Amino acid sequence: MTDHSRRTAPAGPARRTLLQQAALVLTVGLVTAGCAASAAGSSDPGAAKTTGTGRTASAAPRQTPAGGGPTSSTRTARPLAGKIVGVDPGHNGLNYTDPAFLDRQIWNGREWENCNTTGTQTASGYSEAQFNFNVAMYLAADLRRDGARVVLTRTNNHGIGPCVTRRIQIIDQAHADVGIEIHADGGPTWGRGFTVLEPVADGPNDRVIAASVRFGSDVRSALLADSPMQMSNYYGSNGIIFRNNLTGLNLTTVPNVLIECGNMASAADARLLTSPAVQRQIARALEAAIIRFLTGS
Repeated sequence: MTDHSRRTAPAGPARRTLLQQAALVLTVGLVTAGCAASAAGSSDPGAAKTTGTGRTASAAPRQTPAGGGPTSSTRTARPLAGKIVGVDPGHNGLNYTDPAFLDRQIWNGREWENCNTTGTQTASGYSEAQFNFNVAMYLAADLRRDGARVVLTRTNNHGIGPCVTRRIQIIDQAHADVGIEIHADGGPTWGRGFTVLEPVADGPNDRVIAASVRFGSDVRSALLADSPMQMSNYYGSNGIIFRNNLTGLNLTTVPNVLIECGNMASAADARLLTSPAVQRQIARALEAAIIRFLTGS
């Protein structure tokens, strides 16, 4: 620190008295001590530090700006504060026990279809419903840590339904900022990889088509960057396909996509999809996509 209080002494008597010299020494000592104390306390009390989760957080809260909005450090620590995210784990663990319920016909915006289905499974019997639920639970925990309010279409894997129409109503009625439908595919045994299903304009969803397409691109990029899953080599093009016959995509009023995270019929994909570590990676990739879509970062 530069001590701007020190000046060149003006011309004067050739000699100073001992008292004057002592006063000068005392003054310089006090100024030097003051600078040292200032340097010791110069670190910003609101400077970012790394937390145990690897995220950044403030060492101490900064003063709220005059506008009353969140500080930059708050936005960094909880990037989704104030956001609502809809998460739909496809199917349900006991859907197979009630065929009559599943066969109920609902209007998907273009045509009649079944209320729901059982979903697919791996060759060893690991169900898509279980996979979907596990990823959704990991994702919900991540999003809540990020500050979001998470709206789930089901909260366990030992129930039946709800119908696909009810699922999208839950997300829409919550006024979610974005929705994600989590699934895994049952394709050909030789096929591998994920596909992002995006909506086609049909009336109810017209206003969110562009945003849904942008979100789908974020999902594709995040899965490629942050998970071991590759783009599908049998379904869609470059990891994307547009669908006009799925209820959640047809009737959504919020930006929304459906992700087939991989092909359960593939032995290679099945090994990944049934791994808890990979399920967590997929959830973190979806979290990253949601953050990027909602915050631009």
